Amino acid sequence: MFLGDDLLPFLVLAFGGALFAGNLLAVVKPPERQLDDAHLERAPVGRSLGFALIGLIAAIWAIASLVSG
Repeated sequence: MFLGDDLLPFLVLAFGGALFAGNLLAVVKPPERQLDDAHLERAPVGRSLGFALIGLIAAIWAIASLVSG
């Protein structure tokens, strides 16, 4: 089996890290220009920071699972 018994923690680490980085960068560095009226000028700060926090918790949990197992 690919990556053995650690497949699920690696997947949670990848998705959690991507969720954290993507939402944090959406708040820190918004797009330079708005594409059209259907796209927001900048990301909603509260929702983006909430999702970034969820991603950070998932990534920390995955790292703890990989280190302890």
